[in-house]
Amino acid sequence: MMFRFAYPAVLLLLGVVAAWTVFALRRKSPGITYSRTNQMMALSGIRNGVWAKYDILLRCLCLLLLIMAAARPQFYNVSQDIRSSGVDILLALDTSGSMQALDFKLDQEPVTRLTAVRKVVTEFIQKRKNDRLGLVVFGEEAFTQAPLTLDKGLLLELVNRMKVGMAGDRTALGSAIAIAGKRLKEVKAKSKILILLTDGRSNAGQITPRAAAEAARALGIKIYTIGVGGLGPAPFRVKTFLGTRIVHQNVDLDEKTLKDIARIGEGRYFRAADSVQLSEIYDVIDREEKTEAKVKTFFHFQELYYYFLMAALIVFGTEIVLKTWVLRVIP
Repeated sequence: MMFRFAYPAVLLLLGVVAAWTVFALRRKSPGITYSRTNQMMALSGIRNGVWAKYDILLRCLCLLLLIMAAARPQFYNVSQDIRSSGVDILLALDTSGSMQALDFKLDQEPVTRLTAVRKVVTEFIQKRKNDRLGLVVFGEEAFTQAPLTLDKGLLLELVNRMKVGMAGDRTALGSAIAIAGKRLKEVKAKSKILILLTDGRSNAGQITPRAAAEAARALGIKIYTIGVGGLGPAPFRVKTFLGTRIVHQNVDLDEKTLKDIARIGEGRYFRAADSVQLSEIYDVIDREEKTEAKVKTFFHFQELYYYFLMAALIVFGTEIVLKTWVLRVIP
């Protein structure tokens, strides 16, 4: 809730009233010459200069309140009606055992692939303010972590909770695409996007990646694929009897299958060997699938002028009562 004056220019009259008040207070009151002034003051009941000028002060306050009312003070808030062209994006993220490889860096410190993915996906979600997004997690199994939603807070929390191996240690690309297709099947959005990220080769599941991609494309789903991981053996943290050690192991990234999936899905394939490349890939996808949103802004006002008007009337009435009944003025 915010405050404003609808007609702030009217407040310039406050300066005029202030100048009039100073002039009126300094002006010598009209009077008559009389030798016994103490007796006259006693008859009038006026003991100090403030009470002698009460009518000026009350009139000044009344004018100030009337000017404030004329300026139309208001409380207001703003609401927006956002109508987007309708892009629904499902993120299918690999959490298999190979995602614990330490060949990515954040702030010059080595981190697991999944940690880097979480950070980049978080930034991607924050940019897509007007689109519905969903999350599928896969490994040996695939399941929906979050259906399509505009609740970005929920998505960010679920992305932050992802852990290596939460869906098994192997990789079921076909199952991930099939689950995503099922989620997007009944959607009536203008554009339906699947972003599939993995660092391995499909070695689990009952459906092949190509067959799943064909089925998804038949449903009007566009597929982007991202292969993550550096070239050559990747470092892994392994616990042994002698403590934690770093060992290097080969991770079999199946780029050919990922390229085929992207071709079938009429999307693109990207290779991310480090955190910078991964971030740039999501930026490219964000630009390619940008939505145009029509925003209508509505202002809701609560008028406050009548409070000032009522106060001005009370002050004016007080002056009349004082003049007539309490501090009567001799004509």
